Amino acid sequence: MSETNGVMMQYFHWYLPPDGQLWKQFAEAADTLAKVGVTSVWLPPAYKGTGGGYDVGYGVYDLFDLGEFDQKGSVRTKYGTKEEYLHAIKVAQKAGIRVYADAVFNHKLGADEQEEAEATPFSMDDRNAPIGEYQTIKAWTHFTFPGRDDKYSSMKWHWWHFDAIDYNAYNDSENAIYLLKGKEFDRNVDLENGNFDYLMGCDLDMSHPEVVGELKYWGEWYIDTTGVDGFRFDAVKHVSADFFREWLAHVSHYAERDIFGVGEYWSYDVEALHSFVETTNGKVTLFDAPLHYNFHVASQSGNGYDMRQIFDNTLVQQQPTLAVTLVENHDSQPLQSLESVVEPWFKPLAYALILLRREGYPCLFYADYYGAHYTDHGNDGEEHEIWLDSFQEILDQMLSARQTYAYGEQYDYFDHPNTIGWTRLGDDEHPGGLAVLLSNGDEGTKLMEVGQPNATFIDITGHITEPVTTNDDGWGDFRCNAGSVSVWVPKH
Repeated sequence: MSETNGVMMQYFHWYLPPDGQLWKQFAEAADTLAKVGVTSVWLPPAYKGTGGGYDVGYGVYDLFDLGEFDQKGSVRTKYGTKEEYLHAIKVAQKAGIRVYADAVFNHKLGADEQEEAEATPFSMDDRNAPIGEYQTIKAWTHFTFPGRDDKYSSMKWHWWHFDAIDYNAYNDSENAIYLLKGKEFDRNVDLENGNFDYLMGCDLDMSHPEVVGELKYWGEWYIDTTGVDGFRFDAVKHVSADFFREWLAHVSHYAERDIFGVGEYWSYDVEALHSFVETTNGKVTLFDAPLHYNFHVASQSGNGYDMRQIFDNTLVQQQPTLAVTLVENHDSQPLQSLESVVEPWFKPLAYALILLRREGYPCLFYADYYGAHYTDHGNDGEEHEIWLDSFQEILDQMLSARQTYAYGEQYDYFDHPNTIGWTRLGDDEHPGGLAVLLSNGDEGTKLMEVGQPNATFIDITGHITEPVTTNDDGWGDFRCNAGSVSVWVPKH
């Protein structure tokens, strides 16, 4: 899946300023990130969205416009130009960082012309329940990309390339999903709302040969153009899971190398994730949304949360080689669509749980590393000012410990509702061992084995200043403060 002790970083958050600077910033940061232990970076969607230079990237307009054509009011995207994007990828790869592109295949937005079509309206809340007669509608479904003028691809998109839409110019006040003539909702999707194929915009018909052919061709073009090492797939629970297995196999075959894939299946039901994994034959890893949810609940619950259960019903617990572990992302951050905040006091504990253990492929979040400040309207209609703390100092400490000491056997001490710990014994190439102790309640002490007799260990976080010396059998009384984490490594 990833190299030993690999670490991914999500190099953006939702509220970055739309100043076209991100690709330049990433190119400048790549060397530093590589040195602290980041081995791969997931970059935001690099193609033109319906919001032009303001679009975060998920309102996909033209997959072939990487900030090259004057479309939707700008040449560049929110993050910069095509040249800056390609340059940043090369710089990162030279520094030893793999680059993953964000692929949004579920929907398109911002069509150039309207078309008439026949369709049946369905309920937003139950996609198996029609709420009206089969009728003629008029909708924005014709994509001609005049600014690109057939460069790279001559395909024009029409209503028959889509399953469903949510707008009818002849009845623009109706709140409905219109299933288009001759179409059906995809199978092998999440069953929320009866069938969660439809998410937004013009929903791509993954059974249409022209659609599948164009997306496979785009994958070839993208690999040739950018040289990326893998893809993060957006909104996979809304697309037939078979598609991702076939698409990734096609692109890997074309590239003559293994192309990494990670899917965003945002469900807290781990069985739904297992189902996707089974359909894709384990070829696509998944972000561990249930683990994020456990972190969210634990952070809200204080010492009332039983830390022995922090990994219960998670992907990393049940299929560790296919789990990309995370604390927070652009959808879960404050004021976003899936807001489920991990409180600041708990974030160091959560990051220790993904960065310093053997299982999973951990992903750092840009706003947790660098901090963030923005304003937006919440669900209450009010405007809120948000400040997100930077945890760069302690994350760098954990990354250093991961690179140097987090190897070999792992012994767990999940034997207390508030204070849990584990040790790594190291291996021949990475001797020394490591001990981690954390508490969501009072300060804690735990006798743990690190396999290093009569050795002195220090807490690299600086939370506890007195060292710990192990006994003749390699056991030590390791400590942590209340509501805190300590990372113990050999004193050199």
